[in-house]
Amino acid sequence: MAGAQQATNSLSGYGQGTEGYAKRYGAGLADGAIGTMLGGAILPVWWKQDPRYFYQGTGSKRSRVLHAIAWSVICNGDNGHRQVNYSAIIGGLAAGGISNLYYPASDRSGVGVTFENAIYGTLSGAATNLLQEFVVRRLTPKVPNYAADKQ
Repeated sequence: MAGAQQATNSLSGYGQGTEGYAKRYGAGLADGAIGTMLGGAILPVWWKQDPRYFYQGTGSKRSRVLHAIAWSVICNGDNGHRQVNYSAIIGGLAAGGISNLYYPASDRSGVGVTFENAIYGTLSGAATNLLQEFVVRRLTPKVPNYAADKQ
């Protein structure tokens, strides 16, 4: 993200050059850390949700892609039922709101930055789920063979 922001001079209040890139990189790390702590740890405990991604593992590529994308906004509740992943959504919004504290004053648009960061967080979650569905399973030793279980 920092490289793309640097190239387009997004968050222009940070400036250009090495210092500007470092500030963008640090802000990106802070955004990720805050979003992860709120949406992946604190709020899931409070709202009794399980934010982990679960492989589908079988089915068409299309169904697996849709599964991975959907799980960026859906999760399992502690009651065993699927539910809207309020933890991730509200955590992303809260992280976006907090980012207004450390983004350059010239780039703070209040609600705009908040929702922009929340959307980036959700898209990032979907991309991570896609990697887990299609790449990580191949790299992980001793993962159950779902296809063999269905035969």
